[in-house]
Amino acid sequence: MTPAPDPPAPCATAAEALAFVETHGVVLVSAKGSAPKLVDAIVGHRIDGSWWSHPEGRRIFAILSAVTESEQVLVCRLLGGKITLVHRRLWPALARMADRLAPEQIAQVRQEHTPSGRHVNHEIPFPRWVPVAVLDEAAALGAEEALSALAAWWPAAAAPVEKTRHREASA
Repeated sequence: MTPAPDPPAPCATAAEALAFVETHGVVLVSAKGSAPKLVDAIVGHRIDGSWWSHPEGRRIFAILSAVTESEQVLVCRLLGGKITLVHRRLWPALARMADRLAPEQIAQVRQEHTPSGRHVNHEIPFPRWVPVAVLDEAAALGAEEALSALAAWWPAAAAPVEKTRHREASA
């Protein structure tokens, strides 16, 4: 019997976690799905249950906060309506294929932490969050080239998405 592979080294810093997102292109924050989970990468092993109750929960939160605030990362609900992180290198391909996705999948999700401790999500619709340079790159891409860039997770993204509850949408 072949021994199980060693777990990946944990992402000890926000820079390492951002590099993980860049390497994979598309990752889920913590939900089960077709993409790697960033919280698992942060601790170096699969987390059973909620990461909020994990002994490293505060560190996980700090790193997740830094990554989701990066200008290199789109926070959206691309995969199965779950919070998904898309690295900027894939934004042109995503923008090129936007007409094949539901609007709620490619709306930018911004989380606000209120003084009372509540988390409120604000959504910025596509294409309002997209930089002009990215839209220009998207316009220059052919559909096949865009699909090739997104191939690793495209079937999951293009699948019908059940309506998810959205807390608050910004106009």
